[in-house]
Amino acid sequence: MNSPQTVICMRWGTRYGADYVNRLHRMVRRNTARPLRFVCFTDDATGYEDGIEARPLPHIDLPERVKWFPWRKIGLWQDPLEDITGDVLFFDVDLVITGSIDPFFDYEPEKTFIVAENWTQPGSGIGNTSCYRFRVGAHSYLYDNLMADPAAKVDTHKISQVYISREIKEMDYWPSEWCKSFKHSLMPKWPLNHFLTPKLPAECRVVAFTGKPDPDEARDGRWPAPWYKKTYKAVRPTPWIGEHWG
Repeated sequence: MNSPQTVICMRWGTRYGADYVNRLHRMVRRNTARPLRFVCFTDDATGYEDGIEARPLPHIDLPERVKWFPWRKIGLWQDPLEDITGDVLFFDVDLVITGSIDPFFDYEPEKTFIVAENWTQPGSGIGNTSCYRFRVGAHSYLYDNLMADPAAKVDTHKISQVYISREIKEMDYWPSEWCKSFKHSLMPKWPLNHFLTPKLPAECRVVAFTGKPDPDEARDGRWPAPWYKKTYKAVRPTPWIGEHWG
């Protein structure tokens, strides 16, 4: 039997419940033809379905102002990372998987870090860490350097994915067709977003939901925003989200 492909995610706090992890787990299982290991690093191990390994959040010391921000994800770069080895695929819990994930493991297998290019900064050398593959231990200096002076690194880079992109020694991107941002790639531009439903490209495998709206909100045509922003923060009900999410 082939070794399982390992997919990991992280969940902490209260914004996303265990149902988000369960949905992600089901989407991953539906979209792989191979043995799977699914691990969630979390501060609350209750409510998860069978097949999800709930592990404690990796240790990391951060300034209090960013302690529960995405900087916490840098804890995944330490070596060792529990009993996890080899190439691992990371997904944020709030994305929607719309195609096979197996090519994410097959693509450029010699590379030790592959990530989605950040949709709002094309050509700037910034990866969006909603979806990436990394080799455990290959870039543990990212964790070590942050722990050596957490406040200075946070002050210099502001955002964790910028820190990774600027300091990692090797970075490559997924094919642009594979990973899309719902808000920045698929939403029709204003004012057409009031009238047209976002379309799902045929080659897309992952749709990331950065900020608002969340998947359920976009599915139902809701975009929580102050009344004075409703003129441009609007989304039509998007049925294909419900077909893939959950």
